[in-house]
Amino acid sequence: MADAERREPAASIKNSIGMQFMLVPPCEPRTDQNEHTDKGMTCETPISKPFYLGKYPVTQKEWEELMDSDPSCFEGSDRPVECVSLNDVQEFVRRLNSKEGDGKYRLPTEDEWEYACRAGTATRYSFGDADSELDGYAWYYRNSEHGTHPVGQKKPNPWGLYDMHGNVWEWCYDRYYEICENSLADTSSWVAGSISGPVLRGGSWVNYPKKCRSSYRINFHPNYGHYSLGFRLLRSV
Repeated sequence: MADAERREPAASIKNSIGMQFMLVPPCEPRTDQNEHTDKGMTCETPISKPFYLGKYPVTQKEWEELMDSDPSCFEGSDRPVECVSLNDVQEFVRRLNSKEGDGKYRLPTEDEWEYACRAGTATRYSFGDADSELDGYAWYYRNSEHGTHPVGQKKPNPWGLYDMHGNVWEWCYDRYYEICENSLADTSSWVAGSISGPVLRGGSWVNYPKKCRSSYRINFHPNYGHYSLGFRLLRSV
């Protein structure tokens, strides 16, 4: 009876403040080395369980719903919230978990973020290798007109996630390691003393194509925000 009653998780869900999440399936580690890496990340950590990831970066409307303020430099309820520090984001997560009463929300690790961004691909971007096609999927330096844009206006990746490339950088859970020869899961490849601030992924409206690639990673101080920096959340299944 238990097996008969067990249900597969929904392909998408929405929470009480209207945030939408898409189901990301589990995976096995890749063994191919076809990725055009920027920082030496050539394979993935196994993702043993499915999870939900925000369909869009968190918007100003969603932020204001819980935080009663909006720190963003570019005004617009459907634009991604920005100028938020990691400490600010952690407070948003705390309030959201309290409101929802399930403790299922957090930032994604960078392995989870990159896996979801790639959506089964092994190319520079989720849509292929060509920089010339980026305009259809991302707001970046050449088309952004020097600012963020409302989420969801460009094409999604194969798993229905929008703005994974461009618009705003996205905070991840992990601290940054300068050199990673094989995988973030292989700690023997980490360089001693290279730990820095939390990782940012995805690129932003202010960046050229290279920094919008699936593998590209930088770091930033957790106590500060920036007008090119936002986030999206993971919700456990």
